Amino acid sequence: MPLIPRPSYGRGNAAPDSSSDGAIDVSPRGAPGEPPEPTDEELDLAELGEITGALESALTGTPRDAGSNAPIPFPAPAPAAPTSPGAPVNELAAESPAVASPPLAAADPAPAPSGPAPAPAPRPAIAQQPPSMPRPTSISRPAAAPSASAELRQRLHRALIAEIDQSSLNSMAAADARAFVEGAVRQLIEREVPTARANSRDRLVEMMVDDVLGLGPLEPLLRDPTISEIMINGSKQVYIERKGKLHVAPAEFQDDAHVVHVIERILAPTGRTIDEATPLVDTRLPDGSRVNAVIPPATITGPLLTIRKFVADRLTADDLVAMGSLSAESRDILAAIVLAGLNIIVSGGTGSGKTTMLNVLSSWIPADERIVTIEDPAELSLRQPHVVRLEARPNERVNPIHQGDLLKNSLRMRPDRIIVGETRGAEAFDMLQAMNTGHDGSLSTIHANTPRDAVRRIENMVMMAGYDLPVRAIREQIASAIDVVIQISRMRDGSRRVTAISEVVGMEDQTVTMQDLFLFRQEGVEEDGHILGKLEPTGLRPSFADRLEEMGIRLPSALDRDWVA
Repeated sequence: MPLIPRPSYGRGNAAPDSSSDGAIDVSPRGAPGEPPEPTDEELDLAELGEITGALESALTGTPRDAGSNAPIPFPAPAPAAPTSPGAPVNELAAESPAVASPPLAAADPAPAPSGPAPAPAPRPAIAQQPPSMPRPTSISRPAAAPSASAELRQRLHRALIAEIDQSSLNSMAAADARAFVEGAVRQLIEREVPTARANSRDRLVEMMVDDVLGLGPLEPLLRDPTISEIMINGSKQVYIERKGKLHVAPAEFQDDAHVVHVIERILAPTGRTIDEATPLVDTRLPDGSRVNAVIPPATITGPLLTIRKFVADRLTADDLVAMGSLSAESRDILAAIVLAGLNIIVSGGTGSGKTTMLNVLSSWIPADERIVTIEDPAELSLRQPHVVRLEARPNERVNPIHQGDLLKNSLRMRPDRIIVGETRGAEAFDMLQAMNTGHDGSLSTIHANTPRDAVRRIENMVMMAGYDLPVRAIREQIASAIDVVIQISRMRDGSRRVTAISEVVGMEDQTVTMQDLFLFRQEGVEEDGHILGKLEPTGLRPSFADRLEEMGIRLPSALDRDWVA
């Protein structure tokens, strides 16, 4: 029985139906001697082929036979010759262009003749590979059939690009360009194929607009507000994150070159490049979403693309309280800490919500202060009127810009507060210097599992920077520079919560001493896996309480009964 493989959404993913062998049966249906009835999939494919053929004819001026509804022929892989089970299949026929055949045509091998073998029938000419290329060797797996959807988009995409004036399209606003392309495609469909079903027409229009103007298969995922992160592992494996859980996405690219093309389209507005000499890049989308891309030779699984989507409606402290990430008491004390100008480190793992917390903390900074932000890449969203944004570019081949260089420069820019998006290297020493030289109220984030681990990581970063300082001197700098560490964790149920608010008290002998002001207490787990618990005060009085009172900031009244001298 001839089989056409289904598109794969990634290695190791089970087929949706366990009773299926992962292929579409295209053998003849119906009673013997009767023509097979077409399936819904074949009807959709034929209809989309008619739409595409009519559009391509209208756009390119190529006439078609009046009575023909078949799609315009285009090069397609030649069908593999029938073989016996287990016999090797030559891949040359699958890679060499040949005369196109109907997309779903399937022919069973003819029975062996009983008499002398007839003379072979003439075959269409097959373009041979260049002599310089090695002839492919035989392999044991059959060649995969082409994706009808991908071929359809490629044909229509080529026709549209040939007809549309790209320079005029680039000069339009994004909304106007999308409306123009969508209107052109719809008009041609309605004129050439007025009987096309609405769902087929709409699906084709959306795919073509995304391919011409956007990021192709990524556009539906970027428009989905329930998706927080998109992960592309090669051309056939796309994952998304919803509510802290990973899911396989119903999207795929044509091939690895298609993924690289999308990466290059993302980088074009930012002036950054990616190639074999610079296979790693960090950038952002126009809406602020963070983008990381890796291509070979730095990866062996194909091009990798990770997009952490920017939330258009920025979360507030009240939103975090409503979500259970903060308690009302801890929100009030954090607001007092920011107003008093204490230096804060936000600690947590990847994707735990450190940048979101940094945005929330920055919302309490007075509007009359000058703020300098240093990021790699820039993703903070501050609402104050006087904000200066600096962005590091450490991966540039010529004149790279490091966060440490920007930190040193920011000290000459008369900042009231300095916000470092993430401390990850030698800039830790410059950050401590800034906090210890009159720039109170500075904020930063760091990757660590606990508040005490965060302090140790900063110490290690300073030592790795190459400064010949004794350990005690580094720890004294940390104890005098950092006032509060906020720990954020991503829980097993996917929720993100503040699990500790700790104060750096000072030094005892050779040790940086800390005390926990708030700790998360888990109270149980619901049947659906949701973790129950809340952030509660420990009852210890913060050493900065007197400093708050000197500045006219009182501890929240709700905490008075919990704090003890």
